[in-house]
Amino acid sequence: MSNHKYFIVTRGIQENTVSIHEQIIDSLVASRIDFVTSVPCKQLGGVIECVEKHPDIMHIPVNREDEGMGLCAGAYLGGKRPCIFMQNTALGVTVNALATLIQFYQLPLPMLISYRGELGERVACQVEMAIHTKAILNQLNIQTYHFHNPEDVRELEGIINHSFMSKKPTAILTDGTFWGGM
Repeated sequence: MSNHKYFIVTRGIQENTVSIHEQIIDSLVASRIDFVTSVPCKQLGGVIECVEKHPDIMHIPVNREDEGMGLCAGAYLGGKRPCIFMQNTALGVTVNALATLIQFYQLPLPMLISYRGELGERVACQVEMAIHTKAILNQLNIQTYHFHNPEDVRELEGIINHSFMSKKPTAILTDGTFWGGM
């Protein structure tokens, strides 16, 4: 575990707790992720901020998710262990990069994806892509995991390692309840 901890005081009892963002960083480091690309995202903002500060992870912000996948492919071929942080609403933009680059060349790529558009979503246009997200991933034969609860983060290290062992992209959908909202 990292040394980045904060304390929660509940009914006079102090609990030593690691934030969900730090737990994700711990899982990335434990699975030897050393290169991350990301697109700005409100739900992923805290973990993006943490990865930006981590000395062992190179972080490259990008404008488009397919651009990030190209960078991850190059990083992997250059000896890095990459991961991309993105929103499900841009999944459609990435289909070509996923199929013709990542899958064709059998490149591992863990994708930490904020899953917008489910119950409790306040932005109506996010709902439409949520309807199609899992179907697109299924059509591409991409293993998909859906994190609903903060405790699900315990699975992250194993999922990342499985992606690298199998040399396949893997989607980790993180919805609003996982991040503590909705």
